[in-house]
Amino acid sequence: MKKSNLWKKVVSCTLVAGLAVSMTACGGKSGNKTEPGVANTDTSQTEFDIMGGISALSKGYEKNEVLTKLQEDAGIKINWNVMSDSLGEQVNVRIAGGELPDAFMGVGFSNYDLTNYGSDGTFIDLTPYLTEEYMPNLSKILDENPDIKSAITMSDGCIYGLPAGEKMGTAGIGAENDYSIYTIPQFSMINKAWLDDLGLKVPTTLDELHEALVAFKENDMSAKYYGNDAGSTIPMSTGFDQWCWGQNIFYAGFGFTNWPNDVINDLVLNEDGKVEFVCASDNYRDALTYFHDWYQEGLMDQEMFSQSDTQLISKCSQGYVGVSTWWYIEELMGDYADDYVFLPILDGPDGTHNVTVRTGGATNSGNLSITSACESPANLLKFFDQWYAPETVMQLQYGPIGTYFTEQDENGVWKSITDEEAKEKYGKSAGELKGEFEVYGPKLILSDYYSTTFKMEDRAIERLTDLNEFWMPYVNSAVTYPVDCVYTEEELDTIDMYKTDFENTVAEQEGLWLKEGGPTDEEWESYVTKLRETCGMDELLEVYQAAYDRYIEE
Repeated sequence: MKKSNLWKKVVSCTLVAGLAVSMTACGGKSGNKTEPGVANTDTSQTEFDIMGGISALSKGYEKNEVLTKLQEDAGIKINWNVMSDSLGEQVNVRIAGGELPDAFMGVGFSNYDLTNYGSDGTFIDLTPYLTEEYMPNLSKILDENPDIKSAITMSDGCIYGLPAGEKMGTAGIGAENDYSIYTIPQFSMINKAWLDDLGLKVPTTLDELHEALVAFKENDMSAKYYGNDAGSTIPMSTGFDQWCWGQNIFYAGFGFTNWPNDVINDLVLNEDGKVEFVCASDNYRDALTYFHDWYQEGLMDQEMFSQSDTQLISKCSQGYVGVSTWWYIEELMGDYADDYVFLPILDGPDGTHNVTVRTGGATNSGNLSITSACESPANLLKFFDQWYAPETVMQLQYGPIGTYFTEQDENGVWKSITDEEAKEKYGKSAGELKGEFEVYGPKLILSDYYSTTFKMEDRAIERLTDLNEFWMPYVNSAVTYPVDCVYTEEELDTIDMYKTDFENTVAEQEGLWLKEGGPTDEEWESYVTKLRETCGMDELLEVYQAAYDRYIEE
């Protein structure tokens, strides 16, 4: 089996690849007139437009001192067009309209997207630039880690995105099994102070959670306990099918957790090596029927389908919300964090549960792609090659030296600021400080960096400890579909034909049934028939099964 040394950094968005493309030779119809396989030597362009993602907590890339210094060293200027909301939609609009920036950064394109956009000439092949002449830092890493280069090379032999990944797993805290920090993206939490006030215990089943949410609402706990306005209590608030802040973790009581993923949503790999779509299972139907009752009773936030992560943070940090999901309690609940505890994986009505884990360990190349609009790729890649220096990626991931990294130990390894120091100096936690300075994009953190360059942050150690000790015991199987499977041209045609309609149909129907109730027997039969006959479910399963079978044979 192909094994990677890196963990993937996932951006909290799912791209919709809705463009029909024609498969052409490597290099496509590059607008910069570069011959396939040959580097463009034009160095006249020094100002570049980049579109991409950004943390909701960020102060902006224009004010980021690390990025500013890197631009100065590369002799270029970047105009940033970054956003934390609606990124996938805006990227698709720009690509479909042919209004391309010079590069997309921190978007999270899948291998499928990269191959499609590379084949039609939207993205240029970066292979000619991955040399000592153009990118000495990255080329050295690729020479020493051939598995990384293999993971970012598409089936046509081209590379359309720079590698990104972070090896951060439970082995780093001494655990026997090494689980990626992204294995379970949603940690659920509940206001224990409200439970104590009401004489209730922390729930262990979905039915017990339902009882607690009803009590939160009927007693208007936000008003009663925190003195907020009457009627301000929101028993439970999450996003809908969002990465670390969705409702999906509560589906575990029905045998699955359909987190958004980077292959195709709702695809699961069973222990026998066979793939299936959980969205066509009886358990999925039962879950939607069950949680519709919660939504109808006003226990689930009526704005869950439209709110952003910043809106969720605002509600939680003002003491309005009893139950939610996020990575860290402190980051979501703010001044009220001490009143919250983790809510365990809850048993469903039949007394069972199962958590579907996310892919970990993959090298991703979907976080920096240069488009055909770029006239001088070499100049822009000089800027990004600096990102592959260990001390630089350290600062792009967490924050600058002098702010986030405060001192070095006797071996020259940087130590990060503690929560206590951050709160005293900046009035915020270390995690919030990181959120202000973190830059999305092609950051490659190798495992030895934690011993040679910077220590793993306390917050990461805390999260890994929580993952290993609190959450993983609820996981029945850690098998998951690998994100770095490579597809043939014919398979990509099939994916291109069906993927968007399939995902949209499932998501729209899931939201509709949660809000309005159902499905009846007739509705369910009609839905499954549509997935099979119109949305290509069987054809997609055949593609993903074939790609996985090849993957394990390598």
